[in-house]
Amino acid sequence: MVISIASQKGGTGKTTTSISLAAGLAWRNKRVLLVDTDSQANSSKVLLKHYQDIPAEETIFATILERNPLHIHQTDIANLHIVPSHILISNTDVELTSAMDHREARLKDQLDKVKENYDYVIIDTPPALSWLTINAFTASNDILVVISPGYFELDSVKQIRRTINQVQEMFNPTVKVLGYLFTMSDQTVASRESLKVLRQTYTEEVLRTVIPRNTDIREAHMQKIDIFSHNMQSKSAEAYKQLIDELFYGK
Repeated sequence: MVISIASQKGGTGKTTTSISLAAGLAWRNKRVLLVDTDSQANSSKVLLKHYQDIPAEETIFATILERNPLHIHQTDIANLHIVPSHILISNTDVELTSAMDHREARLKDQLDKVKENYDYVIIDTPPALSWLTINAFTASNDILVVISPGYFELDSVKQIRRTINQVQEMFNPTVKVLGYLFTMSDQTVASRESLKVLRQTYTEEVLRTVIPRNTDIREAHMQKIDIFSHNMQSKSAEAYKQLIDELFYGK
């Protein structure tokens, strides 16, 4: 099962969700591969303490821009591997716009060779609708869309839906939306109204689980660990456990 974690905007909790889903499944003894396609490489920086020593040729850069096999690294979490990202993949759109090969499938072609080794593959996508995002969607079975409170965040859902529809029409007809995940929820009016509008607009697709705004996540990232390693009983950890139950265990 290959799942892209997507958001049109930055700062929505997309990378946090990618790390937490991957780590949470690994904690449940599932074999998980996290593929970081975001040039900011935040998933990679959290999960690989030696990230700064990894050359570009051992990251997703080698696959997307040089068409080489995936370079897979072991994390400190049992059962969790990662293909790290690199700042150089920020040039992807420039490079792939003029490419003549199957530019949308460079990730899929290599991922197909290794995905049978894993129970789940989680792809952390960039906060933009680019060739990197298209590569991720083309390689995926499902897309989990992450949305935080705010007018522009809600409006961005329309844009990402258009991209998903285009990928379905042109590259991957079987990919589908796994659900809409509301993150960074708090007690403000803006948060309550945003969730209300989201549920009214996309009733069947909005997940029951809501991820709260919580300082434990920030503290975990500062320590370069996942939320479960930091505080298994925190509100955020409990919310991501609930999300995993809802998505993969039918609870």
